[in-house]
Amino acid sequence: MTVKIPTGCLFTHILRGSGRRITYQNAGVDCAFVGALSSGFCNWRIDFTYVDTDNRIYRRSRGRTHPECKIDPMRNNSPRTPLPRYGKACAHLYVNGVRRVSQFHHVTK
Repeated sequence: MTVKIPTGCLFTHILRGSGRRITYQNAGVDCAFVGALSSGFCNWRIDFTYVDTDNRIYRRSRGRTHPECKIDPMRNNSPRTPLPRYGKACAHLYVNGVRRVSQFHHVTK
């Protein structure tokens, strides 16, 4: 039997909590096979943003820019309890100052 295994990298964003209470938040890159052989992501940072139901950013947690190249960049964010509004919690990966990927979670009742 032949099984195809995906190669490359995935951007992951993990939230734990309930409603507007975020007790744990983490975002990072997971690479496998050929993707793991690259030189990595250079001059990277991960930002977290919080967006209301009208798609307006009301809070931003900008990450530090890391000058080194890393194959598995990752950042934890402090708990947000409670968020003042419903909407979305977002994570963004920037490489050389350019946003490369984002992931969003809806924050609802």
